[in-house]
Amino acid sequence: MNIGQAARQTGLSAKMIRYYESIGLLKPAHRTDSGYRVYGADDLHTLAFIKRSRDLGFSLDEVGRLLTLWQDRQRASADVKALARQHIEALNQKILELGQLRDTLQDLVEHCQGDHRPDCPILKELASGSCCA
Repeated sequence: MNIGQAARQTGLSAKMIRYYESIGLLKPAHRTDSGYRVYGADDLHTLAFIKRSRDLGFSLDEVGRLLTLWQDRQRASADVKALARQHIEALNQKILELGQLRDTLQDLVEHCQGDHRPDCPILKELASGSCCA
């Protein structure tokens, strides 16, 4: 099938498929005599694996390692589990940080009068942030 059909089948855009190929997550597609990419069942399976991994929040580097493990029939499942556990730890850290951001913003919203006056603790907090020396 061509790249448009592969995109529809996998739920990825043609641009993402070309990108995954360019960075080596997907092996280079076979080409027709006129240069069009042609994808087979194995390619679709790999693209589905990549999409699902990305949907679970794995980075491109992690997806590459997962693909390597997936394609290595001699791999130990402990290696896969270790990578997944590392990802869970990173997700938990991100969840913690997002919760703190939410709590800070919630506190600011609760202290904002939200009336016709110009005084606004939300804007004051944003303006007081030290970003530059």
